[in-house]
Amino acid sequence: MTTTSPDWIADITMEELEQNPYPFYERLRTEAPLAYVPALGCHVASTKEMCKRIAGADDGDFEGVITPAGRRTFGDPAVLDANGEQHDELRAMVDPGLQPSQVDRYVDGLARPIARRYLEQFENDGHADLVAQFCEPVSVRSLGDLMGLQSVSSDKLREWFRKLNVSFTNAGVDADGNFANPDGFIPGDEAKAEIREILDPLLDKWTVEPDDSALSHWLHDGMPEGQVRDRETIYPNVFVYLLGAMQEPGHAMASTIAGLLTRPDQLERVIDDPSLIRRAITEAVRWTSPIWSATARRSTKDLTIDGVELPAGSVVMMSYGSANHDENDYDGPSRYDLDRTPIPNLAFGAGKHACAGTYFATEVVRIGLEELFEAIPNLESNTDSETDYWGWGFRSPLEVPVTWEV
Repeated sequence: MTTTSPDWIADITMEELEQNPYPFYERLRTEAPLAYVPALGCHVASTKEMCKRIAGADDGDFEGVITPAGRRTFGDPAVLDANGEQHDELRAMVDPGLQPSQVDRYVDGLARPIARRYLEQFENDGHADLVAQFCEPVSVRSLGDLMGLQSVSSDKLREWFRKLNVSFTNAGVDADGNFANPDGFIPGDEAKAEIREILDPLLDKWTVEPDDSALSHWLHDGMPEGQVRDRETIYPNVFVYLLGAMQEPGHAMASTIAGLLTRPDQLERVIDDPSLIRRAITEAVRWTSPIWSATARRSTKDLTIDGVELPAGSVVMMSYGSANHDENDYDGPSRYDLDRTPIPNLAFGAGKHACAGTYFATEVVRIGLEELFEAIPNLESNTDSETDYWGWGFRSPLEVPVTWEV
């Protein structure tokens, strides 16, 4: 328990967090940067300094962990929930193909034709919802093809993401610490059963006929001659990818567009000068972090941090979306600003469990935006619709409605 815990923290609900977590976390940053939140059943780190302090700890005080809802969703062993030698082995399985030198080898040939293909479907219409028609499809198709899932439709990949997301963010607990909504895991269970049904034959094929797909490499790389990696090791990490990596580049792309639409002059500059796209992405993932509050750490011993008692085994949620709005580092953090002084943000995490796909995700977003702005340079916000956001674990615009002269 904490030594000081403002009474209002007990009144927060999961529904409020999903709709708009920012007011709640702004108060946390000011009044209780590390606090126990009953609705989540764990502590929350809300400032940039506190997140870096805990996530980046290398003194053995904290280890990587996922929330109970995350463990219920992914199973074990998931790379987010592993530590020590097990974590090193799982990262050795997933990391090689995501190193910048490797990504540079294939990403343009992978993502650019996909972006062009989706643009061709609506660029002559004069209007679109870019989330549904471009950002999410480009994101899931790029990672899906990299994994070797060309036979799975983009709509099915998006469906899997949504169902796993419902399960992963079903974090609410009752007074006894039990899940408040057990039925909230049903969509994720349905998705996982379907994923196994579709992937099992593919894994059978790659076992005897390896290729250059990511999942084929997961089976074979680092294994003794004639052996493949156990599927019960592979599947939890497939679920991690299909949630945390499958659609987040799309959400980062959507947030970049949405942010630029709030600053038409800055949008025009980026369209005129594509070299600014990377800068625009960096500000967007600070402004609306796609992985808003979905990673955690667990204390390995009894600790006291700034007067807050953390008994051994305490789970601390890293709220990177809140950290990226920390007023100590960012002036007017709720405003998108391409010209903001560049200060490193925590959109992709920190420490040993930082996101393995940071470079791949950013490059997919960059390529998608290059193609979009070249094809439709006169993009404007559709003033008949507002851009609504949703999500506490993963946050993004629900829609980005735009128009243009054809």
